[in-house]
Amino acid sequence: MDRFEALNVFAAVVDAGSFSAAAGRLNLAKSVVSRRVAELEAHLGVQLLHRTTRRLALTDAGHELHRRAVAILAELGEAEQAVSAGRAALHGRVRLAAPLSFGLLHLNPALTAFAERHPGVMLDVDLNDREVNMLEEGFELAVRIGHLEDSSLVARPLAPIRTLLCASPGYLARHGTPREPRDLAHHQGLVYANVPEAQQWRFTDAQGRTVSVRLPVRMRANNGDMLLEGAAAGLGIVATPTFIAYRAILEGRLVPLLPQYRLPAIHAYAVYPSRRFLPERVRALVAFLAERFGERPYWDEGLP
Repeated sequence: MDRFEALNVFAAVVDAGSFSAAAGRLNLAKSVVSRRVAELEAHLGVQLLHRTTRRLALTDAGHELHRRAVAILAELGEAEQAVSAGRAALHGRVRLAAPLSFGLLHLNPALTAFAERHPGVMLDVDLNDREVNMLEEGFELAVRIGHLEDSSLVARPLAPIRTLLCASPGYLARHGTPREPRDLAHHQGLVYANVPEAQQWRFTDAQGRTVSVRLPVRMRANNGDMLLEGAAAGLGIVATPTFIAYRAILEGRLVPLLPQYRLPAIHAYAVYPSRRFLPERVRALVAFLAERFGERPYWDEGLP
């Protein structure tokens, strides 16, 4: 049994979701694909897949092997690319996860520009505000915004993310403009659900003193665009990253509040598994994004 071929076939079956789809991708007969997986299971002495008439499901052993197989195949591909004569031309797939709003507003045009520059690279993008498990789900790269806790991942800063407190002119005309954080207790808050203590907002004043305010919640959502539109419609006050709100602020649909106070600073990062061989296509994409966004991202131009 060719173990490399067997691992490649097994990974293709898992990624494609069926023997038939994997056979199409690999240009092999379905019977050959099924036989390779059966040979791998016999060699290892474990069952890797639960087979039914409708779907395939990984066993615990299958999950572990798939996670390791993805890393092994990626490293082998990088090693081959590193010593091949055609190294200058990037090729292969990059599986990337990113938050929905940032992905649509800023990553989409960036990836389009990267793809035009490197036609041999296929981008497989998952936009979702949940935090994916990169190793278990087979992602080579993710964009994350906030504070990173997973020390097993390598992180490269892409851009600082400012957060501003904003409300619509109509809301402020009806309810008044807060002059200091404690005034927010008498206002309606629109809060982002994917963070702990979502309705607890912490500010820092010009002297470095911290002020914490808990405010009434009018709307809670796990998507920043929805909260921004609620604020623009006059539902309440939102703490929103400038990469989402910059157009609404420049157009006058939202007004920044409490300019003498700062909300906690965060960053956008490119994160990837800590492996000895990082595919050159992934390395190039990370460098491209870091250069495109940078320490002075374009969405902050013209904002207070």
